[in-house]
Amino acid sequence: MLVTRRPQDFMPTLFNELMNMGNVSYATPQMNIIESKEDYKVQFSVPGLTKDDLKISINAEGNLIVEMAKETKTETKDEAKRYLRHEFSVEQFRQTIMLPEDIHREQITAKVENGILEIMLPKVTMEEKKKLVQTIEVN
Repeated sequence: MLVTRRPQDFMPTLFNELMNMGNVSYATPQMNIIESKEDYKVQFSVPGLTKDDLKISINAEGNLIVEMAKETKTETKDEAKRYLRHEFSVEQFRQTIMLPEDIHREQITAKVENGILEIMLPKVTMEEKKKLVQTIEVN
């Protein structure tokens, strides 16, 4: 399993940082990858996030994409107060993981519990690999 780190929107982020105009924070959470005979487990440290803040998908190239976008919402209920400067913003990350070929893509599951996102990637067994072998009749 190969992990690739790609900064997203490099030029707009660079521009915003240079001009001190950005309010988007890019963070990469700590990650563990554990392999057993039956599966791979990918764990991300995501304290304070819920399942609604996370998006997990597999792209056309067969890579696992883990994304997070969370906007810090702050409101002032007192109409006599207003923000003179407001820097609480959006935090986001995107992690791309190249999946090995021995993964059951239809059986991938994920859960968030106690600040840990855990993605279960079950492996294809030898018997299942044998079923995938297909012979083609010649006419």
